[in-house]
Amino acid sequence: MTANTTTLSSPLTASSFTSRVQSIDLLRGLVMIIMALDHVRDYFHADAFLYNPVDLEKTSAALFATRWITHFCAPVFVFLAGTSAWMVGGRKGKGELSMFLLKRGLWLIVLEFTIINFAWFANIEFPLMVLTVIWALGLGMILLAAAVHLPYRFILVLGIALVAGHNLLDPIHAQPGTMGAAGWALLHEQYVFQLGYFVVFIGYPILPWAGVMFLGYCFGALYKPGVDANQRRKKLLTMGIVLTASFILIRFINVYGDPFRWTVQNDGVFTLLSFMNVAKYPPSLLYLLATLGPALIFLALTENINGKISRYITALGRVPMFYYIIHIYLIHFIALFAALATGFDLSDMVFNTWVTDSPNLRGYGFSLWVVYLVWIVIVLVLFPLCLWYDRYKTNHREKWWLSYL
Repeated sequence: MTANTTTLSSPLTASSFTSRVQSIDLLRGLVMIIMALDHVRDYFHADAFLYNPVDLEKTSAALFATRWITHFCAPVFVFLAGTSAWMVGGRKGKGELSMFLLKRGLWLIVLEFTIINFAWFANIEFPLMVLTVIWALGLGMILLAAAVHLPYRFILVLGIALVAGHNLLDPIHAQPGTMGAAGWALLHEQYVFQLGYFVVFIGYPILPWAGVMFLGYCFGALYKPGVDANQRRKKLLTMGIVLTASFILIRFINVYGDPFRWTVQNDGVFTLLSFMNVAKYPPSLLYLLATLGPALIFLALTENINGKISRYITALGRVPMFYYIIHIYLIHFIALFAALATGFDLSDMVFNTWVTDSPNLRGYGFSLWVVYLVWIVIVLVLFPLCLWYDRYKTNHREKWWLSYL
C-alpha cells in the first residue's frame, strides 16, 4: 500500500491531494499554524519587548509554553523540505532534481533578502538583513542539490553526523569583529556583523540545518511506491519513540547535546521548564530530538486521518511559502493599527532592529490572552486565502512558476 491520499469535496477538490502524502501536509500545516503564534507574540505581547520568553528568572509557565511549542516549526519545515526533495526526485532524474533544488534554493535566499525582509521590518532602505529559516531552507537546498549525487548511505551518515556531532563545536568561537567570525557564524554560531551599509544577523547557521535536511531527504525513502503502509507506520512510531526517549535520557545525563545544562529550580514546574529549555540558535542535538521525535510519532498516528478539520489544515500544508509570506505581512499590518490605537506612530512599526529590540516600542504591547486572540483571527483570515491559492495551483499546473511559491 502506498502513502495515503483522499477524495475531498469542494472547496478542497479531489485533485488537490493526488500523489501527495496527506499526513506530511497535515503536519506541515499544523506547524504553520503554530508558527503564526510565535510571530504574533513578537508583534503584540508587551513582555516580548522586555525579556526572552524562555528566561526562567522572568518568564511564566504559560509564556514559556507559548514560546516552546513553536520550537517544532523550523525543524519540521527543514526536515520535510528534504522529504519533499526525495519525492520530487522520484519523478525526476538526479540531474533534474539537483537543478531544481539549486534554483529553488537561490530563489528562497532572494525572497529572504527582499520580500520577506520588508514584511518583517517595513523598511524600504533594508538596513538589516536577518538570515533565518528561509535562508536556512534555501542554503540547505543548494547543499542538497550537490549531495543528491552521493550514495544514499553517505547522505544518511553525513546527516546523522551533522545533527549528532555539531555540538562538539560549541567551545569554538571566532574573534568578534573579524571575517572569520562571520564565516564561522555561517557554519555554526549565531552572530551579528557589519557588511558595508548592511547589518547582517545570521540566526540560522547552516551545519545543523543542513544535517536536518539531509536526514529529511533520506526519510523520504519510507514513502516510496510499494512500501507497505503498516510497516511504514511501525517504523515511524519506533523512530519517533527512540528519538524522544533519547532526548529524555541524554538531557537527564546533562553532559552533552546542548550548550546549556538544566538545573533544579525553586519548584517542580520550573525544574521541568529548565529541563525542556534547549537551544535553538543553533539547534542543539537535544532541541532536534525533542522536536523531530514527536513529529515522527505524529506522522505515524495520522497517516489515515480524514476529518474536515484535518483536510483544511492539510490544505495549508500544501502552500507553505504562500502562507509564510502572507502571514508576516498580515501580522505586521494589524500591528500598525494596534500601535496607532495605543498612542504610537506608524513610524514606530518601521524597524532597523528586530521588532522586540526596537526602542520606540517600549511600553507597547498587550496581555498574553490578546496574543492568542489575534493569533486565532490571523489563522482564520489565512484559511480562505490559502484554500483559494491551493485550488489555483491545482488548476494551473502548467504555470511552472507556481512551484516556487
